[in-house]
Amino acid sequence: MTHPERRLPGRPAERGGAAGRPPAPGGCADPLLGLFLVVAEVTVCVPLFLGLGLRAWARSSGTAHAKGSPPPADPGTDWVPLAVLGVLALAVALVAVPLLRGRWLWAGGMQVIVALVLCAAALASAGGGEAREEPPNPAPTWNSPPCRSGGNSDECARSGG
Repeated sequence: MTHPERRLPGRPAERGGAAGRPPAPGGCADPLLGLFLVVAEVTVCVPLFLGLGLRAWARSSGTAHAKGSPPPADPGTDWVPLAVLGVLALAVALVAVPLLRGRWLWAGGMQVIVALVLCAAALASAGGGEAREEPPNPAPTWNSPPCRSGGNSDECARSGG
């Protein structure tokens, strides 16, 4: 027996309340929260990126080493920018999860985009950005005349001609 005053289960009005979710935030609070979080992250990231850039510059110019010791021939990959950017991307992604679960779609979506940009920057920093190639062998500066004695090249080299 059904009661006419009672709604049937599964209607749109009951789905949100049955799951225990609050309604989605209305108005412009959602995009403003997303914008506020992005500005806060940019404020934190600018000095961080400047520090990482100065570190890379000092590393490439050789001033990061002590004055008495020569810089290494191949400094290798610097893993500090990768670790810093990875931790920062993880923190932003961890902020995005509760925002998206709380139905703050604009703010959570902006955080996902920022996390993806930071992941791309981390991967770019791991690649080094530039290919390191070995310099070509220098051309010989002295061409010796051919050996006329009929011997091998060692005999000619010892005789001076």
